Amino acid sequence: MPSHNKPEAVLFDLDGTLVDTASEFVTVVQQMRRARNLEELADQSIQSVVSDGAAGLIELAFNCTPEMPGFDELRDEFLNAYEDQLGSSAQPYEGLRVFLQELSLQHIPWGVVTNKMRRFAEPLMTAMAFAPPADALVTPCEVTQPKPHPEAILRCCSLLKCEAHRAIYVGDHKRDIEAGQRAGCYTIAAAYGYLGAGEDPRSWEADKTVSSSLELTTFIRQLIQ
Repeated sequence: MPSHNKPEAVLFDLDGTLVDTASEFVTVVQQMRRARNLEELADQSIQSVVSDGAAGLIELAFNCTPEMPGFDELRDEFLNAYEDQLGSSAQPYEGLRVFLQELSLQHIPWGVVTNKMRRFAEPLMTAMAFAPPADALVTPCEVTQPKPHPEAILRCCSLLKCEAHRAIYVGDHKRDIEAGQRAGCYTIAAAYGYLGAGEDPRSWEADKTVSSSLELTTFIRQLIQ
């Protein structure tokens, strides 16, 4: 983003970018495996597929894919158990809570664009108690096509009254960066998020790649000065 084009809004993916929710998914997966007398998995192996959602976690934990018998029952059990865990151990990544307050003081709105269903995204954001709260939250429930389609990002920009090319979008998955690029945003890859085994976020060709949330906030501060 050229220095003369100060960003007018900052948008974040949710899980693995704004909030570290991995511990809650780990708890649910291990709980479901113990209930079936299965050995626990390595926590890191669970974290690496969090971005793949319930389907990816169920496949990892039970070798069961959506077209297989029993998948729907496992998914429903997983989602209900996750709903019980929601907000219990998740935390915003280091430095982001204060950074969001700084954005507000500079009158720069911020929003969240996530593939997490509103059933889970909204109570999670409430539990995180960001002050001020997000100016916009866009989930798959409000759009016809989720990321990597740009519709959700464009909707968020519209809600924030910001043209997409004047917004920053931060995400920890290739689909986040693709969606941001297709929308016309300045994209930042959060390499501190939930990367798959052997995945290199530099290959996503984001405008910027950061290795920590503190590096992220330092970089955006430079852009908005």
